[in-house]
Amino acid sequence: MSAIRAGGVLVVAATKAEAAHVPPGTELLITGIGKVRAASAVARRLALGDYGRVVNIGTSGALRDGRVGLFTPSRVVEHDISAVELAAMGYHQPDEWEIPDGDGSVLATGDMFVTDAVHRARLAQRADLVDMEGAAVVAVCAEFGVPVRLVKVVSDNADEESFDWPSVIDAAARQLGEWLAATGFGEQVSLAR
Repeated sequence: MSAIRAGGVLVVAATKAEAAHVPPGTELLITGIGKVRAASAVARRLALGDYGRVVNIGTSGALRDGRVGLFTPSRVVEHDISAVELAAMGYHQPDEWEIPDGDGSVLATGDMFVTDAVHRARLAQRADLVDMEGAAVVAVCAEFGVPVRLVKVVSDNADEESFDWPSVIDAAARQLGEWLAATGFGEQVSLAR
């Protein structure tokens, strides 16, 4: 693990493949795939450091035809848990979060690889994109009071072609790296003493 940067930016990705083109010198955390791995890795890192922002980069499936390119969602929802049903049993916990300065898109997060047309259509009623880590990263950042930005590149249409992910990941990783470089979120900052 590299030195913790006070007030710096922590870039978070689920896989090394998605982070393959992150600019050199960037504080990077690879979490592993899924909500549990993402939440536990980000919580461990935030407990150790003093970060001014977290940027979660990665790929996503498009829940609506024609969605391509890079998105910075304004809202994220967990699609495999229901706050309404839990509240009815007396347990109140959020299952969606607003993200300031996004592009208006909505990301659905869940621990399932979406390839079924019926499931895709149901999710499309609530969101534009689907991934497996975004909501977990946002939830942990909310607990720590750290601002977060999600940056997702569409890699597939959340259908049976999703299994071709390994063949498209490098192009998506390049877009993510270019976004980080263009926005300055991948720039090196002073090391904490």
